[in-house]
Amino acid sequence: MELASDKQVGGDHYKDFPIQPAYFCHVNNIPYLEATAIKYLCRWRKKGGTLDLEKAIHFIELIKEFEKC
Repeated sequence: MELASDKQVGGDHYKDFPIQPAYFCHVNNIPYLEATAIKYLCRWRKKGGTLDLEKAIHFIELIKEFEKC
Protein backbone atom coordinates (compact mmCIF):
# COMPACT_ATOMS: atom_id res chain seq x y z
CA MET A 1 0.00 0.00 0.00
CA GLU A 2 1.39 3.37 -1.04
CA LEU A 3 1.46 6.05 1.63
CA ALA A 4 0.33 9.56 0.78
CA SER A 5 3.72 10.79 2.02
CA ASP A 6 5.48 8.59 -0.57
CA LYS A 7 3.96 10.37 -3.54
CA GLN A 8 3.86 13.91 -4.87
CA VAL A 9 1.19 15.23 -7.16
CA GLY A 10 2.36 17.75 -9.74
CA GLY A 11 6.13 17.44 -9.85
CA ASP A 12 9.11 16.20 -7.91
CA HIS A 13 10.46 19.40 -6.37
CA TYR A 14 10.23 18.06 -2.79
CA LYS A 15 11.57 14.55 -3.47
CA ASP A 16 15.25 15.43 -2.88
CA PHE A 17 14.66 16.77 0.64
CA PRO A 18 15.63 14.42 3.49
CA ILE A 19 12.57 15.76 5.37
CA GLN A 20 9.47 16.78 3.44
CA PRO A 21 8.36 20.36 4.26
CA ALA A 22 4.83 19.13 5.05
CA TYR A 23 6.11 16.56 7.55
CA PHE A 24 8.53 19.07 9.12
CA CYS A 25 5.71 21.56 9.62
CA HIS A 26 3.34 18.92 10.95
CA VAL A 27 5.67 17.48 13.60
CA ASN A 28 6.72 20.96 14.70
CA ASN A 29 3.13 22.26 14.88
CA ILE A 30 3.93 25.14 12.55
CA PRO A 31 0.80 27.16 11.73
CA TYR A 32 -0.56 27.54 8.19
CA LEU A 33 0.95 30.90 7.23
CA GLU A 34 4.41 29.98 8.49
CA ALA A 35 4.21 26.52 6.89
CA THR A 36 3.24 28.01 3.55
CA ALA A 37 6.19 30.42 3.66
CA ILE A 38 8.48 27.47 4.45
CA LYS A 39 7.01 25.50 1.53
CA TYR A 40 7.75 28.30 -0.93
CA LEU A 41 11.24 28.85 0.47
CA CYS A 42 12.04 25.16 0.10
CA ARG A 43 10.88 24.81 -3.49
CA TRP A 44 11.84 28.08 -5.16
CA ARG A 45 15.00 26.80 -6.89
CA LYS A 46 13.28 23.72 -8.35
CA LYS A 47 9.79 24.97 -9.17
CA GLY A 48 8.66 28.57 -9.09
CA GLY A 49 11.90 30.55 -9.16
CA THR A 50 11.85 34.03 -7.71
CA LEU A 51 8.03 34.09 -7.90
CA ASP A 52 8.05 31.53 -5.08
CA LEU A 53 10.31 33.88 -3.09
CA GLU A 54 7.75 36.64 -3.62
CA LYS A 55 5.03 34.29 -2.41
CA ALA A 56 7.05 33.45 0.71
CA ILE A 57 7.57 37.15 1.39
CA HIS A 58 3.84 37.76 0.98
CA PHE A 59 3.00 35.11 3.58
CA ILE A 60 5.56 36.58 5.98
CA GLU A 61 4.01 40.02 5.43
CA LEU A 62 0.59 38.51 6.23
CA ILE A 63 1.97 37.11 9.48
CA LYS A 64 3.36 40.51 10.42
CA GLU A 65 0.06 42.23 9.56
CA PHE A 66 -2.09 39.77 11.47
CA GLU A 67 0.17 39.87 14.53
CA LYS A 68 -0.34 43.63 14.77
CA CYS A 69 -4.14 43.19 15.10
